Amino acid sequence: MKLWLVRHARPLVDDGVCYGASDVPADQAATLACARALAAALPQGICVLTSPLQRCEQLALCLRELRPDLVPLRDARLAEMDFGCWEKQRWDAIAQSAFDQWMAQFGDWRFGGCESVHEVLKRTAAVLADTAQQADEAVWITHAGIIRCMSLLAQGITHIERADQWPVDVPGFGQWRQLQLA
Repeated sequence: MKLWLVRHARPLVDDGVCYGASDVPADQAATLACARALAAALPQGICVLTSPLQRCEQLALCLRELRPDLVPLRDARLAEMDFGCWEKQRWDAIAQSAFDQWMAQFGDWRFGGCESVHEVLKRTAAVLADTAQQADEAVWITHAGIIRCMSLLAQGITHIERADQWPVDVPGFGQWRQLQLA
């Protein structure tokens, strides 16, 4: 299976703010530029799944306008990790003790009280399984966290213990990567 992992355009959020599952819009001009490049690259009729968060849906709708053959389907499992009480807070304003707890139990700790890395990995794996049953090639319009999860899953990794196991390489805003999965 070939999977295109597309990251939404730059969100309209101040640098240094934790916005994870917050439903913030993306820069419209950057979204259009990404949609144009993506529309030129994607094959006809490819399966398109999108996170329901508006920064991803903006891109999916722009893509649909440019390429009517691409009909995006919303999948809530493609949303970014929910950082709970830390959503829309500045990263540098979050207590060091909260980070220490997360780093001590990186995979299982619900940073912000809502969702753990393992829970995000599990829902990403479920989307992958469903997508693989339906298509030989697909596009996900999603977030950095989901793309990092897919990097792990593509290597057969479904569980991590430490933060240093979390992938750091991710496409920039409005960019994508392709994975060829067995």
